[in-house]
Amino acid sequence: MKKRNTAFFCSLLLMVIISSCAGNKKVSAYEYKPDSQELHNTIVQQDSIFFEAYNTCNLDLQAKYFSDSIEFYHDKGGLMTSKQQLLDGTRKNICGKVTRELVKGSIEVYPIKNFGAVEMGLHKFRNNTEKEGTPSRAGKFIIIWQQINNEWKIKRVVSLH
Repeated sequence: MKKRNTAFFCSLLLMVIISSCAGNKKVSAYEYKPDSQELHNTIVQQDSIFFEAYNTCNLDLQAKYFSDSIEFYHDKGGLMTSKQQLLDGTRKNICGKVTRELVKGSIEVYPIKNFGAVEMGLHKFRNNTEKEGTPSRAGKFIIIWQQINNEWKIKRVVSLH
């Protein structure tokens, strides 16, 4: 009986030691590496072109980028599925009032076979009517890009602030 208790105690002690050692392992920081550097570079470039048009109120170029069946999900504004309403809302609420700033190095791009790509990242929106240097919180975004005949279209957007 005493040998069984000692064996049980030793086994229990060994499990506690192993568990505590495992808990002390350092978890390495997440590091994104694109599946395709070429695709990553392409989407980063498309993002840059689109948001330059956004920041300068080039609605014609924005219209070319948006799919006719756009779905824009905004955590505060809800769902918008009309390309024209999205452009009208940009004209009314964004043009000259808001500037989008990408958080450098935050973009991740993942291919979607036979469709396009998913872009995820962080960005800030500066209210141009506020005093210069007013802090702005970063928000997350997801853009589903569809490639049609070598053209990239924004099919879906999720914008979280």
